[in-house]
Amino acid sequence: MPVLSSDLVEHFADFVAETSYAKTPPDAVEAAKKSILDTFGVILAASGTEPAVHGLVEVVQESAGRPESSILAFGGMAPAIMAAFANGAMAHCLDYDDQTPWGQHSSSSIVPAAFAVAERIGGVTGEEMIAAVAAGQDIFARLRCNVGWKKDWNLSPVIGVFAAVAAAGHLLHLSREEMINAFGIATMQSSGLMELVAGTGGNVRGMYAGFSAKGAVLAVLLAQKGVTGVPTVFEGQYGFFNTYFDGRYDREAILEGLGKEFKGSGTLYKLWPTVGTAHSHIHATIELLNENNLLLDDVREIRLYVGDYHDLMCRPLGERRAPATLVDAKFSLPFLVAVAAVHRGVQVSHFTEEALKDPRVLAVAQKIVPVDDASLDWKLELPPGRVELEMTDGRKFHKVGTGVPGNPEAPLDWNVITQKFKDCAAASVTGLTADQLATAERIARNLETVPDAVELVRALAPRD
Repeated sequence: MPVLSSDLVEHFADFVAETSYAKTPPDAVEAAKKSILDTFGVILAASGTEPAVHGLVEVVQESAGRPESSILAFGGMAPAIMAAFANGAMAHCLDYDDQTPWGQHSSSSIVPAAFAVAERIGGVTGEEMIAAVAAGQDIFARLRCNVGWKKDWNLSPVIGVFAAVAAAGHLLHLSREEMINAFGIATMQSSGLMELVAGTGGNVRGMYAGFSAKGAVLAVLLAQKGVTGVPTVFEGQYGFFNTYFDGRYDREAILEGLGKEFKGSGTLYKLWPTVGTAHSHIHATIELLNENNLLLDDVREIRLYVGDYHDLMCRPLGERRAPATLVDAKFSLPFLVAVAAVHRGVQVSHFTEEALKDPRVLAVAQKIVPVDDASLDWKLELPPGRVELEMTDGRKFHKVGTGVPGNPEAPLDWNVITQKFKDCAAASVTGLTADQLATAERIARNLETVPDAVELVRALAPRD
């Protein structure tokens, strides 16, 4: 590794250039394989349930170009840059993709970029794909938990583009210098305002991973062609950390164990297709109702104790109780809790244009009141939400949302992730057979034995 005084970009470039499947710890291998299957499943579900992606896919299809990489679910091929754009957009738009223990989403940027490049160049083994995805997840996690995020930039695409560059650059076998250049070029694609996340009325928020996946593929291809960056891109006076985080980052922690400890091994997988920061309130509400055999008709008010980030999902309250778009629905805490209360769970099928008008859900949402609680503000780890039910007879029930399915204390195993994949595939815009799904599962679970990682894409290709 270079001396400590060198910019972090050099450390990252060394890591990506030197890493391999053999150097990837077993838990990081498993996380990468789970993330690949999980991401493919979410893409399939998005293709058939989020209308907004159709316009984006049509733009990609109309753009034409060399048929290098597959547009998943819809079929057809496009240049790798544009295929990554389409697949990345679908990978996050249901807010069902994986996340770090501290929030934010890596794989929806990494996996579409990596597979787009793999199809373009051909001959990428399963071992190489695993190492690439694991490297990207590691860089994402190191940046996520060691920067002073002010909740102004949309952190997932801002750092996701670098994670995707790591994965795609590894597959292209970029040299150390080319990787430095690719990271530098990627700063031109590192963006996203929190207003598009916290605001209401639009649907581009759900598709942000398409932009970071596309930017990553563009960056590595340009670097491969000789386009150069600067060697101080992260820590220079006007570099990434000073520009985005006012220079607040923990350099030592970012570098600690780099190349040996893969922080992506802690990746978490969602049981419910909603923003992860709502899951503790959802879980607490479901458990309160079930454990106490409560009827919603007997509930007078549902109080959600919220910190600063929870509160973003509650304002303006009227719009959050009755969201106008499917994307807004997945980021509207009162609506999400109402869905969970009515159905005692949350599924992809609960987010359709018709479901937004469900009178049962809307009636319960009117009973939901957010209560400010500064102790629940998001620092690094988001504290679990707290829920209080007040009944019409005056009784009150309280619960803190701990033990959430998919969180570190209750992680999802392969069996649950596989069932989630099948459930997602059932919502795909094009039908898939049981044989196709079984083949895809087998490939993902045993990816290290597969001579060509793109077999997974081929297994899920639409059949005439």
